[in-house]
Amino acid sequence: MTELTHRVPATAPEATAATPSTRSEVAAGIRASLSAGLGMFPLGIAFGLLVVQAGLPWWVAPALSLAAFAGSLELLLVGMIVVAAPLVTIALTTFLVNFRHVFYAFSFPIGVVRNPFARAYSVYALIDEAYAVTAASTDRWSAPRLLSMQLAFQSYWVGGGLVGVLVASMLPAPIEGLEFALCALFVTLTLDACRKREQVPSLVLAGLSFTAAVLLTPESALFVALLFFLGALLVRYTVQRMRVRAGARLGSGSRSAARSRAGIRRTRA
Repeated sequence: MTELTHRVPATAPEATAATPSTRSEVAAGIRASLSAGLGMFPLGIAFGLLVVQAGLPWWVAPALSLAAFAGSLELLLVGMIVVAAPLVTIALTTFLVNFRHVFYAFSFPIGVVRNPFARAYSVYALIDEAYAVTAASTDRWSAPRLLSMQLAFQSYWVGGGLVGVLVASMLPAPIEGLEFALCALFVTLTLDACRKREQVPSLVLAGLSFTAAVLLTPESALFVALLFFLGALLVRYTVQRMRVRAGARLGSGSRSAARSRAGIRRTRA
C-alpha cells in the first residue's frame, strides 16, 4: 500500500501535462487564426462595401457569408446575382471555384473532430486559410483547437462584411474600382504561389487557358478558361505521377543492380 501511495502522485502530473485543457486549446486555435485573420477582415469589409454598392440589400452580405462562406466565391456571386446569371452557371461556377476543397480533405485534420455536428461544421468551414494554417503547422491538433480556429475565421469574415455594409451606408458616393478586390486577392495569391519554381508551370497553363478561352469563346471566356485550366492541371498531375513512378522504378532497378554487383564481389572474395 505504501508503494501505491507513492506511485500515484508521481504519474498524475505527467497525465495532466499530456492532456491540455479545452480552454487552452480554444485559445491556441484563436491564436493560430490571427495571422490569416488580419487579411480576412479587411477583405470582408471590401465584400460588404461591394454588396451595398452593387445595389443589393445589406443582409445579402451576412447571408452569403453564412450560406456559402467562401470569400472568392462570394465576391463572384455578387456580380452574378446583379446580372441575374442562370442557376446552372452559378452552380457550375461554384463547383469549379470550390473544387480544390476536395483535395484539402485528404490532409486536413478532420479526424480529430468526433462529434458529427461539429464535424459537419468543420467540413463546411474548410476554407483556404484554415487549410493553409493546418498544413503549415507542426503542432498536434485537437477538436477544440481546430473548431475554434474555423469559428474565428468565419467571425472575421462575417464581421468584416458587416463593417463594410455599415461603412457603405455612410459613404456619400460609391467607391470606384472596388470590384477589383477579387482580382487583387487572386493576383496576391498567384504571386505568392509563384515564389516556388515548381508552381510556375501552373501559372503558364493558367495564362494559356485564359488566352485560348478569350480567342475561342470571348462571351464566356472566364467559365471556359476555368474548364481549360482544370483539364490542363489534371494532365499535368497525371504526367507528374507517371514521372514519379518511372523514377521509383529506375531507382529500385539501380538498387537491385548495386546489390547484385555487391553480391558478386563478395562471392569472388
